Amino acid sequence: MKSLVQKISGLVLAGCAAFTTLAADNKDEKEPPVITPGQHEAPPSDAVVLFDGKDLSAWKSDKGDAPNWKIENGYAEVHGGSIMTKEEFGSLQLHIEWATPSEVKGEGQGRGNSGVYLQGRYEIQVLDSYNNKTYFNGQAASFYGHNAPLVNASRKPGEWQTYDIVFHPPKPFEGGTANGSITVFHNGVLVQDHITVNGNPPSATTKGPILLQDHGNPVRYRNIWVRKLD
Repeated sequence: MKSLVQKISGLVLAGCAAFTTLAADNKDEKEPPVITPGQHEAPPSDAVVLFDGKDLSAWKSDKGDAPNWKIENGYAEVHGGSIMTKEEFGSLQLHIEWATPSEVKGEGQGRGNSGVYLQGRYEIQVLDSYNNKTYFNGQAASFYGHNAPLVNASRKPGEWQTYDIVFHPPKPFEGGTANGSITVFHNGVLVQDHITVNGNPPSATTKGPILLQDHGNPVRYRNIWVRKLD
């Protein structure tokens, strides 16, 4: 008679064999493509670089002409209106670095205010939220007007900060619109965890531009790239 240990070992081995067979038999899956991950703030090899510190050739003003933002020392500074990408995107992974002014002026929404708009409509707030109180769904890393961040991971004024955003837009289908989602990491910390993006607006589209807002504060941006997920 087999011992209890032998029986359990046999069941485990049989289960492993079954899972292995299932994995090997899935012929509908595609092999993941090989890419080179970025190093030392460099984008991965399959990324679309939107700003590398040299020019804003991938962007236009929100009025359609050339951007008027100041470029120096590898960053672009907000000036003369919002800007948006010439290319439109659907589902994406977005990396963007930003810094609010080191000289603190104003308070609440008047302090280092800008925003990253996905499809030109869904805003992830940029704000100096270091020792600066405001309404929760309007502070840095909020899905503006909808969801406060899980935590406040803000750095001091003038220091560079990062957003890493995964966005799946609402998608129209016959008879309605499917909800989308937003996930955000602020300085490497999860702050928006697969938040629902309402799919009800009749104007929902599958693609749109990335827009950086001019809210009257000289916020700086650098190292912007995006990976297309569809």
